[in-house]
Amino acid sequence: MPASQVNYHLPLTDDGAPDVPGGYIYLPPPTEPAYNIRFSIEGTSSICRQGSLWVNFPEAGKDFDRQNYREYNLRPDFHRVLEIDVPVVAAGAFAFYTTYTPLPDFTTSRDVSPKPTQTPTYYLDVSPRLTLNKELLPLDALSIFSIISKFMGKYPSDWEKHLRGIGQRGYNMVHFTPLSERGASNSPYSIYDQLKFDSLCFPNGEKDVATMVKGMEKEHGLLGMTDVVWNHTAYNSKWLEEHPEAGYNVDTAPWLESALELDTALLKFGNNFKTLGLPTVINKVDDLLKLMDGMKTHVIGQLRLWEYYVVNVKNDVQAVVDSWTSGKIAAPGLGLEDSRIGSMEGAKDWTLKRKADFLLENGFLGAGELGSRYHRRIDPKVGAALLAAICGRHGSEDQAAVSLDAALSTMTKILDELNLNFYREYDVDVTEIMEQVFNRVKYLRLDDHGPKLGEITPKSPFIESYFTRIPSNATTGKYNSSSLALVNNGWVWAADAMRDNAGPSSKAYLRREVIVWADCVKLRYGKSPADSPFLWDYMARYTRLMAKHFAAFRIDNCHSTPLVVAEYLLDEARKVRPDIAIYAELFTGSEEMDYVFVKRLGISALIREAMQAWSTAELSRLVHRHGGRPIGSFEIDEVSGYDKKRPSQGETNGVSGTSSSQRNVVHRIKQSPVHALFMDCTHDNEVPAQKRDARDTLPNTALVNMCACATGSVMGYDEIYPKLVDIVHEKRLYSSPYSEKEVTIGGGEGGIGGIKKLLNQIHVMMGKDGYDETHIHHEGEFVTVHRVHPLSRKGYFAVAHTAFPGYGNGNGSLSPVHLTGTKAKLLGSWTLEVDASEATKQSVLADKEVLKGLPSRVMDVQGVSLDSKAEETIISIPSSFPPGSIALFETWIPSAEHSEGLDAFVTSGAKKAFGVLSLVDLNFVLYRCDEEERDFSGGKDGVYNVPNYGPLVYAGLQGWWSVLRDVIRNNDLGHPICQHLRSGQWALDYVVDRLERLSKQEGLASLHQPASWLAERFAAIRKIPSFLLPRYFALVIQTAYGAAWDRGMELMSDDVQHGQGFLQKLAMVSVQQTGLTKSASLYPTKSVPCLAAGLPHFSTDWTRCWGRDVFISLRGIFLAAGRFSDAREHILAFASVLKHGMIPNLLSRGKLPRYNSRDSVWFFLQTIQEYTNMVPNGIAIMKEKVARRFLPYDDTFFEFDDKRAYSVKSTIEEIVQEVLQRHATGLSFREANAGEKLDMQMKSEGFQIDVKVDWDTGIIFGGNQHNCGTWMDKMGESPRAGSKGVPGTPRDGAAIEITGLAYSTLVWVARLHKEGKYQYDGVETSEGHKVLFADWAAMIEKNFERCYYVPVDPKEDSQHDINSAIVNRRGIYKDLYKSGKEYEDYQLRPNFPIAMTVAPQLFTPDKALHALELADTILRGPTGMATLDPSDLNYRPYYINSEDSTDFATSKGRNYHQGPEWLWPTGYFLRALLKFDLMRRETKEERTEAFQQITRRLAGCRKAIDESPWAGLPELTQKNGEFCGDSSPTQAWSAGCLIDLFYDARELSLELLQGGSA
Repeated sequence: MPASQVNYHLPLTDDGAPDVPGGYIYLPPPTEPAYNIRFSIEGTSSICRQGSLWVNFPEAGKDFDRQNYREYNLRPDFHRVLEIDVPVVAAGAFAFYTTYTPLPDFTTSRDVSPKPTQTPTYYLDVSPRLTLNKELLPLDALSIFSIISKFMGKYPSDWEKHLRGIGQRGYNMVHFTPLSERGASNSPYSIYDQLKFDSLCFPNGEKDVATMVKGMEKEHGLLGMTDVVWNHTAYNSKWLEEHPEAGYNVDTAPWLESALELDTALLKFGNNFKTLGLPTVINKVDDLLKLMDGMKTHVIGQLRLWEYYVVNVKNDVQAVVDSWTSGKIAAPGLGLEDSRIGSMEGAKDWTLKRKADFLLENGFLGAGELGSRYHRRIDPKVGAALLAAICGRHGSEDQAAVSLDAALSTMTKILDELNLNFYREYDVDVTEIMEQVFNRVKYLRLDDHGPKLGEITPKSPFIESYFTRIPSNATTGKYNSSSLALVNNGWVWAADAMRDNAGPSSKAYLRREVIVWADCVKLRYGKSPADSPFLWDYMARYTRLMAKHFAAFRIDNCHSTPLVVAEYLLDEARKVRPDIAIYAELFTGSEEMDYVFVKRLGISALIREAMQAWSTAELSRLVHRHGGRPIGSFEIDEVSGYDKKRPSQGETNGVSGTSSSQRNVVHRIKQSPVHALFMDCTHDNEVPAQKRDARDTLPNTALVNMCACATGSVMGYDEIYPKLVDIVHEKRLYSSPYSEKEVTIGGGEGGIGGIKKLLNQIHVMMGKDGYDETHIHHEGEFVTVHRVHPLSRKGYFAVAHTAFPGYGNGNGSLSPVHLTGTKAKLLGSWTLEVDASEATKQSVLADKEVLKGLPSRVMDVQGVSLDSKAEETIISIPSSFPPGSIALFETWIPSAEHSEGLDAFVTSGAKKAFGVLSLVDLNFVLYRCDEEERDFSGGKDGVYNVPNYGPLVYAGLQGWWSVLRDVIRNNDLGHPICQHLRSGQWALDYVVDRLERLSKQEGLASLHQPASWLAERFAAIRKIPSFLLPRYFALVIQTAYGAAWDRGMELMSDDVQHGQGFLQKLAMVSVQQTGLTKSASLYPTKSVPCLAAGLPHFSTDWTRCWGRDVFISLRGIFLAAGRFSDAREHILAFASVLKHGMIPNLLSRGKLPRYNSRDSVWFFLQTIQEYTNMVPNGIAIMKEKVARRFLPYDDTFFEFDDKRAYSVKSTIEEIVQEVLQRHATGLSFREANAGEKLDMQMKSEGFQIDVKVDWDTGIIFGGNQHNCGTWMDKMGESPRAGSKGVPGTPRDGAAIEITGLAYSTLVWVARLHKEGKYQYDGVETSEGHKVLFADWAAMIEKNFERCYYVPVDPKEDSQHDINSAIVNRRGIYKDLYKSGKEYEDYQLRPNFPIAMTVAPQLFTPDKALHALELADTILRGPTGMATLDPSDLNYRPYYINSEDSTDFATSKGRNYHQGPEWLWPTGYFLRALLKFDLMRRETKEERTEAFQQITRRLAGCRKAIDESPWAGLPELTQKNGEFCGDSSPTQAWSAGCLIDLFYDARELSLELLQGGSA
């Protein structure tokens, strides 16, 4: 069987950003064969407009080049998701971006297209693939040991025994502080020569290092990691003399001149204390204050630092006046000596501040950074222009009275005003300088927690110099002396990691904010190798040398390394060692900024320190943060055994197509935190004997080693050194008992090495095998950690009693630990005893030769008990379990011993089980709201109610999945549904029992198979511990839901099956809304599935099936989805109840149909037309016969069981003709059973229905002011407001959509007659005149725009039937023609696009598109269309049906259609917009833009259906898409009309491909 092709799915948003939780993309090491990154992009996303995806992932066999991006063209396709597969063949940090031409705002004018643009660059990190002795070593399995090379002793003898001891303790990587030649300070991090290894350690240089590294791996199972130091070099590095440009000096960084002057002055001041009579010994704060007063006088007072801030008033004023007198004037935006003054009109009357601000904004030179003295100055020409605007031009007549002195005075005042802020800036900085110097000297010489340096002398100066002064010699003599003072490196508290503290935008060195490292010169790279060629090349050579020998880097001071430099140098490293692991010391102060460094550099993990914890609670938090996923975490990927090869939804145009025989495994990219290298102690940390209690050494390391990440320690920790080793000044060598003897697991004297060996072995094994789930519990001074494998459920459990100061020897207590369903075996329990008395510490520290640990021993602790029961194991810790103790257990779950097989079992077989279901079956399996469920069960059953959450929206799988989807995505194990599952198995019983009961109902036997499948899977997971039940329940539901969904897709049309996900979600609404109920059907005595208008409001009985809703929805919900038989059933059923030439709006199973909607029949006829066009041989439906509920052409009402009912049959052709004929002769009837029982809100006049044709225009009129016969059918209901019986929107007269629908029908039947497919050629009027269909249609077409269009230009009103006095908005189509309230004709509503969609021939394209543009701007909301123009006085956009106020407009929801935004008209609007927009488009690119404009307008609906627990689109929203509590949350026509859009788009695309007109 061919290997599976693994893909990691990376969806991109409309603006090209990765749609991944958290935004951080971290992928596993490269594999063989390579896995793919599958970029997926919606086919007409904005970035597809002349778009390309650019990636710099290297191709197989080629080196990585950061600047080499490969291009993938984004070929727009409205119907597909584009998929681009890019193989991942190397580790590292890779980048991608897209280029595209932004989609312009929609307009009918021919504006210039926006310029091409590029998205931000996004990053993707691929983990390196480490191997140890040819065996894969996952990064989370690393156990790292830090050493400081200069304390290791003689090479190779001392080194060898130390390395052997490290390896014996189970570590698998050694971290070396820098091994290069050290500078004069002897600090490993102050490197003298980066290209030479320390000859004191390695006499043979690189050869010794190579031999050592090779032997480490082969003999001791150790890889090597080294620090790389890129930020600075030793102050005495010889190469600085040749290349001072590699540092920051006044030549390369002129903004530092003031900082250098201050530093020099402070050094001089400090050397003159005795001369000045100032104290050299600081014993108290008063002594320091005397020095600060002296500093203010002798340094600050004499330096005149303000000259670096301000403009030189005298010089600049003279320059401006000279320019003014010579006529050299340059006004902003105008050329030199331009006669105009430009933007300075009225400058003479400006305030002094405004004049100064003008110069700052337009004529200020040297803004921003500081420079030399008086670096800041005024452009004389701009100053002269201002002076001319104030005083007039020199020598002109209007300037005669202005003297030179007056001009000088005027400009002096302006520049003095301008300098005010600069003097303030100077004052603030001087205050900061004084504060920083005071605090630093106080810390160094007075504070108890400081080093107390003693007397101020030349060797111990007053301040730490910020500059290294390179000595003058033959090499440096060729440089200016100013270039030989180089800035020293250091750090700034809470600094912005992205800002260079020695750069032009920072004054940190002037303000003395830097905690400086006087032995290190800060290196100046600039922005690219061109800025400092030697330095970039030299450090690249250094980096390649380190990568040659070491498997991993630790980047020292990463936060101070310019990102562009680190990227460049890591690229150099990866050229030498492609799978190098990168660790970093990173203190950005912001998790968000940490991500920036990690993403761009491909950092494997950041170093995190357990010794930073100040309490047991904080240590527990750190362990929780780095411990791994919670136990029982959810699986977000496609499940392992799911036996369905899903076809790709998109077009794969990447470089690696997947063969049809390959199984395509698609992984979601999980949200990932920044990975950690969690150290129990680093070489920078104080050890437990200093910071806590020496006994905490053991519990601290045990907790760290239980974490699911790389872990580490430092030489001296296991040995229990009494204090932090000073890496600069310490001279002694390491000693360790573990370097002298065989290390065995268990207790003993001399440290914790025997226990550390066991902890490391367990840590490495768990890391290799993927034990990534943990549970951490904190109780008092105890922390417990349980870490398990997600499949086998084997694990390890640790109990740690910490030893933080303040808790003495108190044993404390830990409540008995109950491990549900789990067995445990005690591996051991130990306590650490340490002689940490002050006398002992001093004795150990007094050793002159070696570094030693405190006397200590690890002893067994007795009394830890295990009580193993059938259902749980109880661990009890004895009262004699002192601080510094741990207990370690091995655990397993008997019921999950084969859980790898369990995962496979519960996720297999679903395709077969669900593959027998029909779409009606799927309605039961997936959906069914509470009302439907109770209706079908006679009130016995409803949806499931989750305690502390509430009822699910559906009884079927969608109800569960709507909750579990986000629970799984967020791994929310604390959600009420998870707690409920842990509490019992009621949910499992409900899911199975429900389907088994349903399967016994007539016609639903197929449900037995999925019920059996679920029962078998649930039976398999019932035995596992309850804490795992949420995971496995979700796994079963996820699998079942996916299989049911896929079965639904199989039964849909090809367009849906292969369409984009949004279309598929819309299409599944047809399954959701079509089903069997006991109280509703299409027939009085026969139960058949029928379409609900919406759920849950319109789900049962008479509220379920509405004629208007059915036939507005049917084209999309049934026909476009391929459900032809369901469409036919609904057409025939409603045809059977034709009466008065109308179909009922309320069907009521045909028992009590109500005929009060004038538009329903026209949507019905439009649907028949669509059926004949869309269904293979659909025209045959015209000859099908239906039994008539009422007699043809007879308005008599009788009951459904009357003998006349269903006694006569008619063909659909005859039904269509009856509709047209009855309308031609006119309708006039009073509704049957009129009165309060029929409609308790309507007045008597409203029951009268009248419809007629105006044979002068062919337009059909109907209704009155007392009823509401179109879809905007809200009747006033409030006696309190006086609105009862007063329609909110009567829409009598000729509604524009009815006119369009009628025209469409007439054109259709005329064509059918001409083709011999329809026997009738026309109708007779009430006067007996014959009117041919073609003639009737022509009448409408001739008069349509005259009657409905409102011209943009009032001069054209005479050509139209317009009352200019009441026009509210022009360039629109009237909503009505000749209604009972004339102003209602002229209201802008979203009904005209319906007519445009079905009858585009009625509209002049330019006028139509302009009207659509207005609707787009005025009516379109995020999801729906406002039902009324916001400028209309009747606009009320908030619908609250329960409101019972005195407000006539809104009480009892009378404003249902007076502003709230309805979703179904959005479909018609977008269909019309696409149709008419394509008419004007000439090129392929322009036509693509038309589709992209539609895509942009679907964003809100996509979001709505994705987020809706009902998995549908709502009936309506309030203004601007706000939630409406009274809206049906999922409505058939809201989805159906958007499916129509996709069908139209497909048809229009085909027309364009075939060269036809859109």
